[in-house]
Amino acid sequence: MGQSKPYRATALIVEDDPMQRDMLSLLLEESDVDVIECESAEAAELVLERAAGDLVLMLTDVQLAGNMDGVELAHIARKYNPEIGVIVTSGKPLHQELPDGVQFWAKPWAPLDVIREAERMVYARQHGGESRA
Repeated sequence: MGQSKPYRATALIVEDDPMQRDMLSLLLEESDVDVIECESAEAAELVLERAAGDLVLMLTDVQLAGNMDGVELAHIARKYNPEIGVIVTSGKPLHQELPDGVQFWAKPWAPLDVIREAERMVYARQHGGESRA
């Protein structure tokens, strides 16, 4: 009888700044989270169409390359997977309405916050939505 493969969560990082995208990916990978990286909302939407149910977390900047912003992408992500944890970040005040349950993080945020939030979302997925204290 073979051993089952341990669960590995997957996060989608949507950021057009390659340095920020790399930093976020490294943080999450160090926490045993697989990462899919996109630099535009349009590319991220293609990922969401195919794999939204497999994603635990999407972290997106508001300002992105392409014609769609991160807030629009947050609405699309929730349409494909209402359970996905979504964090929208920006260095400017947010003037658009976010979907219910989507978090807004003003830049700069602490890298440890990303790790904690990812771990919280992974725990919730593994335990049927219950949050860890």
